Amino acid sequence: MSALAFGVALLAAVAAVQAIPAAGLKARQSITALSSSQISAFTPYTWYASAGYCSASETINWSCGTNCEANPSFKPVASGGNGDGTQYWFVGYDPTLDTVIVSHQGTDPEEILPLVTDVDITLVDPDSTLFPGLSAQGIQVHQGFSDDQAQTATDVLSAVQTTMSTYSTSTVTVVGHSLGAAISLLDAVYLPLHIPDATFAFYGYGLPRVGNQAFANYVDAQPISVTHINNEEDPIPICPGMFLGYVHPAGEVHIEDSGEWAACPGQDNPSTQCIVGDVPEVYDGDLSDHDGPYNGITMGC
Repeated sequence: MSALAFGVALLAAVAAVQAIPAAGLKARQSITALSSSQISAFTPYTWYASAGYCSASETINWSCGTNCEANPSFKPVASGGNGDGTQYWFVGYDPTLDTVIVSHQGTDPEEILPLVTDVDITLVDPDSTLFPGLSAQGIQVHQGFSDDQAQTATDVLSAVQTTMSTYSTSTVTVVGHSLGAAISLLDAVYLPLHIPDATFAFYGYGLPRVGNQAFANYVDAQPISVTHINNEEDPIPICPGMFLGYVHPAGEVHIEDSGEWAACPGQDNPSTQCIVGDVPEVYDGDLSDHDGPYNGITMGC
């Protein structure tokens, strides 16, 4: 896909955000800067998200170079996908963090199919088998992301259950970058419906919007720790546009040009310290920021 074609696709998915000055000021005043120790705490999850780009044959043997070496004690349990029609994914156990790790591959600019899926902006009801009861609550999600998540959902669920049993842990952490972050956020909603006795956390990088207002509200109401980290002027997190009915859940952390990491409370915080205020339109963004770096880590295998 050419840069022009990709730009046109993004334009179809972006909303012009109109922030009320008073609301923007209030949001700005409530923003806090993360400490260096808080930023460093994300590092293992960032490497796991980056490792999501590696092939299934590499992650099942934990032989994916720097990405794997960064978390050397990881115990892989299952891997899958082909990196094209089905994104790579892996599941395993981190004994240092005492958590199951689930990671999904992000968007590879060299693969047309994932990019086409990334900008398929139709809102649909969640699959009633995978997400029982959610559509009755008015929840709708991005069709492309939903279709991708459905391809691997049952395999991921089985691998998570096996890992929990094998390593006697009740904590599950789901990570991903870009398209992988979108799939992982859906996993973070899906898995608790089938494993209700576990504790879940989600760490997403360059997360596009995944669902409607009801979806964002549902995520915020669940006992799921949600963090989505946006890098500088990355335009992907403002897509698809809010005018299409899409809303981010709370939990944004925005890496500013100064290097400060700002914790942005609420949904789609309009402050200029947060992604919506800093990148109000795709024209204001810089696609080169999408892959990072996130505290020195650039996504990819």
